[in-house]
Amino acid sequence: GLEFPWGPKPFSEVVAGPLLRNNGQTLDSTALEGSHVGVYFSAHWCPPCRSLTRVLVESYRKIKEAGQKFEILFVSADRSEDSFKQYFSEMPWVAVPYTDEARRSRLNRLYGIQGIPTLIVLDSKGDVITRQGRVEVLNDIECREFPWHPKPVLELTDSNAVQLNEGPCLVLFVDSEDDGESEAAKQLIQPIAEKIIAKYKAKEEEAPLLFFVAGEDDMTDSLRDYTNLPEAAPLLTILDMSARAKYVMDVEEITPEIVEAFVSDFLADKLKPEPI
Repeated sequence: GLEFPWGPKPFSEVVAGPLLRNNGQTLDSTALEGSHVGVYFSAHWCPPCRSLTRVLVESYRKIKEAGQKFEILFVSADRSEDSFKQYFSEMPWVAVPYTDEARRSRLNRLYGIQGIPTLIVLDSKGDVITRQGRVEVLNDIECREFPWHPKPVLELTDSNAVQLNEGPCLVLFVDSEDDGESEAAKQLIQPIAEKIIAKYKAKEEEAPLLFFVAGEDDMTDSLRDYTNLPEAAPLLTILDMSARAKYVMDVEEITPEIVEAFVSDFLADKLKPEPI
């Protein structure tokens, strides 16, 4: 009962304590104050983690060289202290000591970590900018868009398709062979996405939908096959992979009014789901 009444605590409170550098030097967590922070959940036994770490080291260097105040905090999921030390020796940033299992667990709980690698990017106040740091780092090798504020509408790609598993997603499928079709689709959806995001942000809640435009490629074909969607384009859908449910609006022309009504009906539980 030491943490009663168990309410959510700010990052600065959860992380409070000594941090390590890979040369054995220690510093206090207050050294993170005033910087953007990437909270990096990773482990040496995980091949995707090791791949991401190599990219992240370069991204970290570029961001620091550009004069940005940025630090990364490694929260290890290694299975031994020796493994932690070996992995951490490759990293130029700071870490929670491996022996401080309680603090590592609290950080995992704070962000509801379900899998690794995960990179959570925080602003200088400790508020979450994006939970999709992994996707952002891989998509923005030159770090031009750091600190990677989320875009209201994303183009569905191999690297961000993992987000389809995180909750309901509106996906507008278009014929990408038609020049400008994807961009026009983004412009159509964006005001609606922005309105939804702003509404829930005002309530300090995460938006209940992610918004995507999908063109024609092998990954999109696989998604259509897996979810048994018609071949039509444009095709407006909401896919909820975790619930194995889909909602489909197959009309000849997609207008802002149709999208807004579709989203409103979904949020009001007025749509009947079809199984995936």
